[in-house]
Amino acid sequence: MSDNYRSREERRRAMNDNKQTNKSQGNKKRGGIFRKIVAAVFILGIIGLIAGVGTFFALISDAPKVDDSVLKDSFSSKIYANDGKTVLKEVGGEKRTYVQYDEIPQTVKNAFIATEDVRFYKHHGIDFYRIGGAVVANFKEGFGSEGASTITQQVVKNSFLSPEKTVKRKVQEMWLSYQLERKYSKQQILEMYLNKIYFSTGEVYGIAKAAETFYGVTDLNDLTIDQAAMLAGLPKAPSTYNPYKNPENATKRRNTVLNLMAKNGFITQAEADKAKQVDVQANLVEQNEKTSKYDVFIDQVIEEVQEKTDANVSSSGLEIYTTLDVDAQDYVDQLMNNEIVTFPNDKFQAGLVVLNNETGAVEAIGGGRNRVAGGLNFATDIERQPGSTIKPVLDYGPAVEYLKWSTAEPIKDEPHQYSNGTQIRNYSRNYKGWVSAREALGRSLNIPALKAFQAVGADKAQEFGEGLGLELGESSGEKFAEAFSIGGFTKGVTPMELAGAYSAFANEGMFTKPYTVTKVKFSDGTELDLSPKPKRAMQDYTAFMVTDMMKSVVEAPYGTARAVRVPGLDIAGKTGTSNFSAKEKASFNIPEGGVKDVWFSGFTPKYTVSVWTGYEKNSDGYIYSENEKAMAKNIFKQVITHVSQGEEKGSFKQPDSVVKRAVEKVSSKDVKKPSGATPKDSITYEYFVRGTEPTKVSQVFVEKEKEKEEKEEKEEKAKLTASFSEGSNAINVNWSGGDDETEFTVNMTSSDGASQTLADKGSAGSTSIPSPTPGATYSFILSTNNAGSASASVKVPQTAEEEPEDDSESEPGDEEQNPDEGTRPEDENENDGEETDQPDSEGPQNPDQGQQPDQGETENSSEPPSQPGNNGNNGNGNNGTNGNGQGNNQQPPATPDQQTENE
Repeated sequence: MSDNYRSREERRRAMNDNKQTNKSQGNKKRGGIFRKIVAAVFILGIIGLIAGVGTFFALISDAPKVDDSVLKDSFSSKIYANDGKTVLKEVGGEKRTYVQYDEIPQTVKNAFIATEDVRFYKHHGIDFYRIGGAVVANFKEGFGSEGASTITQQVVKNSFLSPEKTVKRKVQEMWLSYQLERKYSKQQILEMYLNKIYFSTGEVYGIAKAAETFYGVTDLNDLTIDQAAMLAGLPKAPSTYNPYKNPENATKRRNTVLNLMAKNGFITQAEADKAKQVDVQANLVEQNEKTSKYDVFIDQVIEEVQEKTDANVSSSGLEIYTTLDVDAQDYVDQLMNNEIVTFPNDKFQAGLVVLNNETGAVEAIGGGRNRVAGGLNFATDIERQPGSTIKPVLDYGPAVEYLKWSTAEPIKDEPHQYSNGTQIRNYSRNYKGWVSAREALGRSLNIPALKAFQAVGADKAQEFGEGLGLELGESSGEKFAEAFSIGGFTKGVTPMELAGAYSAFANEGMFTKPYTVTKVKFSDGTELDLSPKPKRAMQDYTAFMVTDMMKSVVEAPYGTARAVRVPGLDIAGKTGTSNFSAKEKASFNIPEGGVKDVWFSGFTPKYTVSVWTGYEKNSDGYIYSENEKAMAKNIFKQVITHVSQGEEKGSFKQPDSVVKRAVEKVSSKDVKKPSGATPKDSITYEYFVRGTEPTKVSQVFVEKEKEKEEKEEKEEKAKLTASFSEGSNAINVNWSGGDDETEFTVNMTSSDGASQTLADKGSAGSTSIPSPTPGATYSFILSTNNAGSASASVKVPQTAEEEPEDDSESEPGDEEQNPDEGTRPEDENENDGEETDQPDSEGPQNPDQGQQPDQGETENSSEPPSQPGNNGNNGNGNNGTNGNGQGNNQQPPATPDQQTENE
C-alpha cells in the first residue's frame, strides 16, 4: 500500500511539474511573439518615417522660393475669349490701395482673425488643431471637402502656388507657410493678407479698396463694428454675401462674424447685438460707376476662378481662357442698350444667358440694363419664381423618366386640390376635361401639372430637379412643396440655372453645369482645367419626349409661345409668369392683370437661351401691358435668330428608345390605337418609350358608327302625302316618320298665290285644306331636324263646264258665285318675318315652342273639313281650322324670352 501510495504521489508531483514546465514554456513562447511584434512595428515605423521624410522632401523639392516681390507686388492677369487669342481684359492691381499694418484698426484685424484664423498668433503657420477636424471631414466627404488653411497658408496659396487640391500642393503650402513664418512677423503676414484678399466683382482687392467701394471710407479707422464684420464675411463667397446683391445672405454672414468676435472676446455680446441691429444696406454708397465692355461676363469669370481655385486674379499673373463668344456678347449688349428691342421704360429689366447645349459653355450673358460696376447681375444673381417654366423640370420630366409616361398620357383637367385641400386653378379659370400631357404642357394648364407632380411624388421630382442643377429643399433653405410644381417657389431660380436645366433636354439628357472658364494657366506654367464634366441627368427618351412636348408650346394649335417661331429652326421652350401676392398688390397698388415676372426659356439643338423680364423691386413697377408681357419672347426670338445664323440648323434626334405611333386623340383615361372608323381629325401621332406603346384598338368610333347605323335603321324617313278629296272638296295632307325627337315643319304654297304654314316644329300629324281653288296647284314642303325632307303637290280639278252665255236671264239657282266664298286665298300670315322653315341646329327644343301662331281665318263650311285629331299640334295651329271645324284664333308668336330659354 505504501509503495502504491508513494507511486501515486510521485505521479502527481510529476504531473504538476510537467504543467509548470509547459506553462513556463508557453509564457516564454508568448513573450517571444510579443517582442517580435514590437520589433516589427518599430522597424516598420522607422521605414515609414524614412519613407515619409523621403516623400516629404520629394514633394517640396520643386516648391517655389519665398520671394518678397511676389508677396507684395501684383501681377496682372489676362482674360481671353473662346478663340483663345482675343484678350477681353487685363485685370491688374490698379484697383488696389495698399495700407500698412499700423493703418489698419484693431477692430478690423480682430474681425478677420475671428473669422479666418482665431489661433493666428499661436501657431507657426500651420494649425494642427484645425487640421485634425478637417481630416475627419475629408475622410467622410472626400479629399478637399474641408480645409484648415491658416491666414499664413492663404497668403502662400495666393502668392506662390496653383490652387489645385492635391496632396503635393498641400504639402508645399504647409512647408512654405512654415518658411514664411520664420522669415516674417505675424504683423507683416497679416498686412500681406489684408492687402491681397478678394472682396467683390469690379476688381475689388484689399481691405482699403473694399472699405472705399462699399462705404466710401478712405480712413479705415472710420469703419464701424458692423461694417468691419460685413467686410470680414465677404471673402468666403464674395458674390453670395454681397450686400448690394444679396442683403439677406449678407446680413446672416455679418451676424455670424459678430458672434465669432464676441465668442473669442474681441467684443462684448452687447456690442455684437447692437451691431446686428444695423441694416446691412444702411450705409452702403450708391453704385454709379458704369461697367465697361464685357464686364458683366468678366465679373462672372472672376467669381468662377475665385470659387474653383481661390486664386487672386488681380495679382497672380494668370492667363484665363473663357467661353465668351464675342459676336454673341456684342449682340446681347446692343439688345440690352435698347438698340434692337424697345424696352417699356428705363427701370424695366431683363436678364438672359446663352448656352452651348453640347458643352454647357456660357457664350453670352445679359446681366441687365443700365448696370453699374459690381451691381446686380440679373442673369446670375436674381432668384425669381420661374412660373410655368418649371413644369418640364419638376412635373413632366420626372413623369416620363420614372413612370414612362408618353406624350399622349391622358390627364383629366378638372377641379382639383393640393394634398392639404387647397384649391388649385388654371390661369383661364376653366377646365378642358381629358387632355394629353402634350396638350396640357402646350396650354400651360396648372391642374394637369400638379397631377403629374403628385403621380411621381415630391421626392422623385426633387431628385430630378437637383440632377439638373437646381437647389431645392434643404439646400435652398426652403421646404420642397407641391406648389413648386407650378413655380410657387419662395426664392426661385436664376436664368443661368434655368438655362442649364433646359440644355440637358436638348443634349440627350446629359447635364453640364454652366461655366464661363475653360482653363487657367498659372505663372509657373501649371494649367488647371476648369470645364466641368457632363453627367447623365435623365434617360435619352425623357430628354427627347419632353423636348417634343415643349415644341408644342411654340406650335399650333394651342401653343402659348407661337410668336417665337423662326423659319428653319427647330425650337422647343416654355413660357412662365409669376403673380403678386394679395399683400403685394395692396401695398404697391397693383391692378388685376399686373404680373411680377415673365420668362421664356427655350432651345434649338445647338443653343439654349433663358430670358427673364421684370423689375428689380416691387416699387419700381409691374408688368401689365401685352407689349411688356411679350418682351421675354421677343428677346428670345431676336437672340436665338442671331446666334443661329450660319449654323447648321438640324433637328432633335429621336433615340432608339422611343417609338412614334398613331393613336386616337385623348377622350378618356386610356390611350388606344385608332380603328378603321376613326376619323382623320381624331388621329394624332405621339411618342412612347419603346415597349410601352398601346396595343388595344379604340372602339369609340366603331361603337358610334354602330349606334348611328342602328339609329338609322330604327328611324323612319320623313314622309309627306297630299291628295284631293272630291267628296269633301278638300286637300288632305299627312306627314309622318322620324322618331320621338323629330320636329316637323310643313309649308304650303299654291299657284293662285295662297301660302300657309301647316306645322312648325311640331310632331307627326295631318290636316286638310278646305275648298281649294279649282284648277290651282298646291305644293307642300316638309322639313325636319333629323329625318330629312319631303315634298308633294296636288292639282285641284276644274268644276263642270258652264253653258254658253246668251242674252237670256239666268235660270233660277244659277246665281253667280261670290268669288270670295270658299275660294279666296287665305289671309297673310301675321308671323311674317320669322324663320319658321329651318330646323334647329342645336337639337331638340323646348316642346312648348312647337305651338305655332294661327295663320288667319278662312271661310267656314257647314261640315268640318278634316277628321278630328288630324291637325299636327293638338288642333291649335297647324292648319286653318280647329278640330271642331271652327276657324282658329290667331296666337301670338313666341316671346324673345321663350326663344332664349330654348336655345
